[in-house]
Order: sequence, then C-alpha cells, then structure tokens
Amino acid sequence: MGFEELLDQVGGFGPFQLRNLVLLALPRMILPMHFLLPIFLAAVPAHRCALPGTPANFSHQDAWLEGYLPQEPDGTLSSCLRFTHPQSPRNTTLGGEGQNPGELQGESSTMPCPQGWEYDRSEFSSTIATEWDLVCEQKGLNRATSSCFFAGVLVGAVAFGYLSDRFGRRRLLLVAYVSSLVMGLVSAASVSYIMFAITRTLTGTALAGFTVIVITLELEWLDVGHRTVAGVLSTTFWTVGVMLLALVGYLIRDWRWLLVAVTLPCVPGILSLWWVPESARWLLTQGRVQEARRYLLCCARLNERPVDEDSLSLETLSKVAAGEHVVQRPSYLDLFRTSRLRHISLCCMVVWFAVNFSYYGQSLDVSGLGLNIYQTQLLFGAVELPAKLLVYLSVRHAGRRLTLAGTLLGTALTLGGRLLVSSEMVAWSTTLAVMGKGFSESSFTTVYLFTSELYPTVLRQTGMGLTALVGRLGGSLAPLAALLDGVWLSLPKITYGGIALLAACTALLLPETRHAQLPETIQDVERKSAPSSLQDEEMPMKLIHN
Repeated sequence: MGFEELLDQVGGFGPFQLRNLVLLALPRMILPMHFLLPIFLAAVPAHRCALPGTPANFSHQDAWLEGYLPQEPDGTLSSCLRFTHPQSPRNTTLGGEGQNPGELQGESSTMPCPQGWEYDRSEFSSTIATEWDLVCEQKGLNRATSSCFFAGVLVGAVAFGYLSDRFGRRRLLLVAYVSSLVMGLVSAASVSYIMFAITRTLTGTALAGFTVIVITLELEWLDVGHRTVAGVLSTTFWTVGVMLLALVGYLIRDWRWLLVAVTLPCVPGILSLWWVPESARWLLTQGRVQEARRYLLCCARLNERPVDEDSLSLETLSKVAAGEHVVQRPSYLDLFRTSRLRHISLCCMVVWFAVNFSYYGQSLDVSGLGLNIYQTQLLFGAVELPAKLLVYLSVRHAGRRLTLAGTLLGTALTLGGRLLVSSEMVAWSTTLAVMGKGFSESSFTTVYLFTSELYPTVLRQTGMGLTALVGRLGGSLAPLAALLDGVWLSLPKITYGGIALLAACTALLLPETRHAQLPETIQDVERKSAPSSLQDEEMPMKLIHN
C-alpha cells in the first residue's frame, strides 16, 4: 500500500483539505502585497530642483521656472538639472539670487540640483524616493531595493526548501511568519537607506518560506483528481492580495505606514498555525508513524470517512513508511544524481527564471498606460482572475506542459506587440499590457502546480527550493533590466519577451503530469521514462531499502 491509497481511505478532498486551503490563504495574500509593494513604496512623483523662493506677487510661475530649468527634448522642464546661472525669460524679471544682467544673459550651462529636489505630493505624501532623494543620478538605488528584496527571497528559497525537508513544513512556516513580521516592522522604522535595504533583503528571505512551503503543504494532502482545481483555487488568493494592495496603497499614502499595514497580517497567520496540519506524507518519509497516524485520523474524521483501524494501524503505516525509501538528509546535489531528475531540474530552472523575470518586469511597470497608478494596479490584479480560469480549463484538457508553453508564448507575443504600437495609441498599448499580464500570471500559476508534481516527495521541497531560487534570481534582475531603457527605450521589453520565448520552448521538453500520481521516490521518477530493466536498478543516492 502506498500513501495515495491511504489518502483515498481518509479522503483526498473534503472539509479537511478545504480548511487547509483557507488557513493557508493568508500567506498567499501577504506575498503579493510585499512582492509588488515597490509600485507604491518606491514610486517617484514628479520632481524638480529646489529653487529660491518665488518672488512675491509673481503670477507667471511657468515662465519663472523656465529661467531656472532647462528643457528636455520633448519640451518638458528638466527634473534633474538647473541652469548654473538663471536665464532671463522674455517679459519677466528674475529675483532671489542677485545675479547681475551679464550673468542672467550669460552661458546656459547646467548642473545637478545643489539644494535637493521639490516633489509633487498630491499623489504620495512620502515614498522612499522622496525620503532619501532616490531620483536622477540616484535612481539606480531606488531600483536596487527591489533587487535586494528578491535576492533575499532567493536565499530564503534555498534555506526554507532544504530546512523544511529536514524539519517539517509546519515548523518552518512558523519561522517564516515570525521573521516576516519582525523584519517588516523593522523595515518600516528604518532611519537610513542602508538600513532599509538590509532589512528589506531580510524580509524577502523570511517571505520566501511562504513561496516554497504553502503549495507543497497543500498538495501533499490532496488526491490526484483534485490537485488541479485546488491548486488554481488557492492561487486566486494571490490575486486577491494584488487587488488589496491597490486598495491599501490608495488609502495609505505614507510608505512607512503602508509597510506596517501589509506586514501586520502575519499576526493572525501565526495564530492560525494551531489548526494547520503537518504533512502526513512527509512524516511517513521520516519514519514518524504515530504523528502521521494522528493527522490521518483527523483527516478521516473531518471528511466523515469511516476508517478501519487495521488500515491505519501502526504496523500498516510502518510498511508504508518503509516503502518510501526515505532520504534522511536531501541535498541539492540529489536533484542532479540521475538523468531524469537532472533533465527536469535544468529545464525547470530555465522556466522559473523566465516566468519570474517576465512577470515582475511587467508588474512593476505601471506607467504610460493612460491610467493612474491605482487603477493600473487594480486592473492588473483583476485580469488575473480570468487568467486562472484559463489555466484551470487548459491544464485539464491540454495538460500542464502545453499550458505552460502556450502562456509563455502569449507573454512573449504581447510584449512584442507593444513594441509595434506607437506611444499615441494608448488604448492598444493598455490592452496589450493587460493581456501580457494575464498570460504572465497564467504561466506563474501553471509552473507552481507543474513543478510540484514533477519532483518526488523525498525531494519535493528541495526541488521547489532550487527552482524558486533561480526564479527569484529572475525576479531580482527584472527591476534592473528596466534600466536598459537608458540604452534603448525598447530594450527592456525585448529582453522580457525574448527570455519568455526561450522558456516556452524549454517547457516543451518537460514530461506531462496530468492524471499522474505524485512520485514518492527517485525511482518513481526514473521509471516513468526509463527502460523496464532500470526499475530494479539501485538509484545512485543514499536510500534506505527494506
């Protein structure tokens, strides 16, 4: 008897599993509110050099500013430079700095803003850009905060993936909650840019625990027939978080209080862990039979399944546990020890990098769409709902592999389409941007479900940790890729679309998992594609055999 048969007896989908989905909904909503927080947290409002006070009773402010600020090629006044010596606009008289007429009519050399900047605070009362003047020559530091955050997520994905395979999903989920709460609140109290960058990096490390633990903890309690619907249903909570961020950002315009608001939900999350069960599948792989039996009986009771005591006896469960061929200390090298696992891991790494890179590249770019920042964020969140419906229908009929390849191809095509649309065609640009966001979200939903089904139980968290690590590398590079517009305005979109196209081709090399049971051991993975003679061969890994 295997674990799938045990799960069938106690109920593979019922009130017990639905309760798990609800209890684990909160971390799914917290994640997008932190991951996409830079849209509001690091927003750069309209700004210009701080200038001497406007003369009394001076009504022609635009003409006065033209005397101090040079014009850009598009006719707008510069945000980052001012004239070294103020110029004298026609029919106006400058005052405030005591220049003589020769200086007023002199050379029009420019310089950076020596007295700092003045910001338009009609939309944001405070952001990190206005707090520490992260504009103009310092705008790279503004983007760098997002990269630091995702670099922290990258490190956390490695740590939590490995540790949760060794010490359990539930215990590490508590660690993720507590550390996210502490580091989020410390970030909000930052007194310098350096302190903020460090604490946001550590916050990303803590939040990474949610990305690799939650979906695995859900799927390991679900039977094969309900994994798809439950997986898509649970990801809708991410979409709820995306739209909630638009609402919270609209109501709270100060970056410190905004950061506190998206962090405090960790408190009820910590309390909810009292009802979150540990994975019985993982407990059996670790030989902890009595604990697994307690959770299985709880599952049967909530699902109202009459269970024969003999079928869940310690002796029966011990045999199931022995059949798991438990790996006591999985390592990332184990993901590359056999040919099939090596193939899966390498392909998943490419796909995860591209999915994250294109998703966050589009999500963090909310400008130039003819809408304000709050409307754009709400629209980007709303389009994810039909995108998830598309995923649900597609993975059931077309399969995981074709769905993933198709959504990545759709992402690449919409990004390419935006390059062909002129800046005056705002409606078309907005439509393509929303479609691209929808395809990108569809690929994100699919890759989470697909990857968790490709790896065996004994290495599932380790595999999810590795792929999430590479994915977060893509996420950390996405904000920096946006700076390529300084080289060529279209280069960021070409980069996002090109990598998505590469990943679409790579996804076709992965095996299909539709209607397949979750593999328990490395041998199960190899048997799916290996000759029959290989089934009796010993895997080159430290396995415990009967």
